[in-house]
Amino acid sequence: MERTHQTLRTPRAAGLVGILFALLLGAAIVLMRLALPDGESDVEHGWLTDPSRRRAVQTALDLVPFAGIFFLWFMGAVRARIGEAEDQFLATVFLGSGLLFVATLFGAAAAAGSLLVTAADVSGAGSKAELRSFGQNFAYSLLTTYSMRMAAVFTFSTSAIGRRLGVFPRWLSLLGYLVALTLLFVTDNVAWSELVFPLWALIVSVFILVASFRRRPAPAAPS
Repeated sequence: MERTHQTLRTPRAAGLVGILFALLLGAAIVLMRLALPDGESDVEHGWLTDPSRRRAVQTALDLVPFAGIFFLWFMGAVRARIGEAEDQFLATVFLGSGLLFVATLFGAAAAAGSLLVTAADVSGAGSKAELRSFGQNFAYSLLTTYSMRMAAVFTFSTSAIGRRLGVFPRWLSLLGYLVALTLLFVTDNVAWSELVFPLWALIVSVFILVASFRRRPAPAAPS
């Protein structure tokens, strides 16, 4: 009975933490995009000296650690749901890409946070301006190139595992493959395209949560 109860609770846990992750990451990406438009430098527009934009960046950075924590819980709940039926190859790719995604996401947040630290010492020209430009480009590259590539691998492996085990319907797996291709080849050139990842995570989490409530525990065998 305890095993059955655990099996019923795991999908609901994955759905709930997945929704929280998707909302937090989506909000963080939107705030960062609004405050730091792609290709804009501090020398040209002075976003570091704009209090409202700096507050937006700081709010986004405050959300990122919680998004990473909920993502790790989401991974754990999904892996517990897979259980002994997991494919070792796909499970390794699933786990490795998820951990690398969190690591690169935190790295991008740390790089952006370092720019805020330098805001109190802005000279506007010379080596300091070049250093701030480097920091901004580094944060963007880490987020849009490396972090989103790991998100693409995670999306693909999750969709493949869900389809193979019959957890995901065909349309949801196809959606995951399309999102993975977008994250692999589009995020470098199209602004805001990285939002497809939290949107996909939200759809998957809602599907898992709704499907878990539709299930009913099997009747207990008579003693």
